[in-house]
Amino acid sequence: MDTDVAQPARPTQLASAASSTPAWQQLLRFAAVGVASTAAYALLYLVLRPLVGPFTANALALLLTAVANTAANRRLTFGVTGSSGVVGDHAVGLLAFGAGLALTTGALAGLHLISDPGRGTELVVLMLANATATVLRFVALRLRLHSATI
Repeated sequence: MDTDVAQPARPTQLASAASSTPAWQQLLRFAAVGVASTAAYALLYLVLRPLVGPFTANALALLLTAVANTAANRRLTFGVTGSSGVVGDHAVGLLAFGAGLALTTGALAGLHLISDPGRGTELVVLMLANATATVLRFVALRLRLHSATI
């Protein structure tokens, strides 16, 4: 009987998916997911900013894009399908979210400490902080998904 429900991936499926793709290809796919996530984040931030202020807008935009980002990277970047390991993968994604939130909040706080910035300046500073967080996210997810296959 054929169903549309994804079956949990076996460890050997995870191993072949994660280890058979060269790191540079994973990085390119990760960057593509990152561009889409960044665009969604920026749009959400700009929509939420007038309603809830810069810090809450940052946290909400980051949170709303973090889960989708982890799911997309799991599938598209690292080739992991099924539900096997999904909780651990999203836990690593949550840690990366925490690091990103700390970086972006710190950058935003520093900016507001020295000036009264416009939304464009806030967004540039947030994008730079997010770029740093993105590097951390790639390393964390790659280590998690690679170690899960060993």
